[in-house]
Amino acid sequence: MTDALKRLSDEGVAIWLDDLSRKRITSGNLAELLDQQHVVGVTTNPSIFQKAISGGDGYEAQLSDLAARKLTVDEAVRMITTADVRNAADVLRPVFDATGGQDGRVSIEVDPRLAHHTRATIAEAKQLAWLVDRPNTLIKIPATKAGLPAITEVIGLGISVNVTLIFSLERYREVMDAYLAGLEKAKAAGLDLSKIRSVASFFVSRVDTEIDKRLDALGTPEAKAARGKAGLANARLAYEAYEEVFSSDRWQALDRAGAHKQRPLWASTGVKDPAYKDTLYVDDLVAPGTVNTMPEATLEATADHGSITGNTIAGTYEQSRAEIDAVEKLGIAYDDVVNLLEEEGVEKFEASWNDLLKSTEAELKRLAPSEG
Repeated sequence: MTDALKRLSDEGVAIWLDDLSRKRITSGNLAELLDQQHVVGVTTNPSIFQKAISGGDGYEAQLSDLAARKLTVDEAVRMITTADVRNAADVLRPVFDATGGQDGRVSIEVDPRLAHHTRATIAEAKQLAWLVDRPNTLIKIPATKAGLPAITEVIGLGISVNVTLIFSLERYREVMDAYLAGLEKAKAAGLDLSKIRSVASFFVSRVDTEIDKRLDALGTPEAKAARGKAGLANARLAYEAYEEVFSSDRWQALDRAGAHKQRPLWASTGVKDPAYKDTLYVDDLVAPGTVNTMPEATLEATADHGSITGNTIAGTYEQSRAEIDAVEKLGIAYDDVVNLLEEEGVEKFEASWNDLLKSTEAELKRLAPSEG
C-alpha cells in the first residue's frame, strides 16, 4: 500500500466514500475506513440504497417491525434509509467535531421522483433533516431547473445541502448562485451562517462515457485522439468557475458574515473504461478545497497505486478549454451531451428508487404477520 490517500488528504482533498449499507456500519468497516483510509465523509444515492437493501444483509429485523406496523412502502423505505444515515452520522461525528463541521458528513437524497417539483423538494428536504436529526447530515438536492430555487430556500432555512447531478458549467454557476442567494436569505433571517455547509457534486466519468461513445461512432484519428479528455477538462473548468465565484465581492460580504464556501465535489469518479487508469479521476483532479467521493474500488485502487503529485488542476484551464473545443469541432455539441446526462441521471435514480420500492414491498409482504 502507498501513502497516496494521505498525500491526497494533505493536498486539501477531502476523501468521501460513495457507498453505505447497514452491514458496513455494524461490522465496524466504516469506522475502519475513517481510521485507516483517511475517509472523512459518506455519500449515498438511490442506486446505493437499492443495492444495499435488496442485498438484505442486516435489514430483516427492521423490515419485520415495519411490516407489523403496516407502514406503506414509501414510509418503510424512508425509515430504513434514514436509520442508516443517522447511524453513519454517529460514526462520523468525531470527524465532524474535529474539522469544525467541514467533514464528517453523510448525504441523503430527496426522493428522485420530486426532481422537477420545487415545493415538494423543499418539503422533502425539511422532512429528511428532521427525520435524520443529526447536524452532520447533508440533504442532496438535484441541480435540475426546479431544484435551483429549492436549494436557495433550503439553505435559507439553515439546512446544509449537497447539490447533485451537475454536469454542465452553466448549471454549476447557477448552483453557486442559488447557494449564495440561500446564504443571503439565511443572513436576513438572522441565522448563524457558520453552521451552514454545502458541496456541489460535479459528475466526471459519465461525461467521458457519453462523449467517448460519440467519438467512437465518428471513428476518425481526430476523434480517437480526443477520447478520455472531456470529463477532466469539464471538471477543471468547473474549478475555475468556483475560484471566480468565491473571490467575488458578493461572496466576500457573506464570508465576512461567517459563511463557508460551497466546495466542489467530484462525483462519478469510478473509471468506466478499462483503457484508462483506474485512478484517473482522483490523480488528475487534485486541488485544495475539493471533495472526491469514491466507490470502494476506486478508494482501494488509489490506496494501492494512486499517483498524487500535488495540484493537478492549477494551470490547466487553457488546455481544458481547447479539449472541450476540439470535441465541439468534431460535431459533438457540449450542451446536448450535458442536457442528456442530466435527464438520464434523474431517470436512473428514479428507476433505482422504484426498484427499491418494489423489492422493499415484496419483503414487507413476505414478513407481514398473519392476522389474528
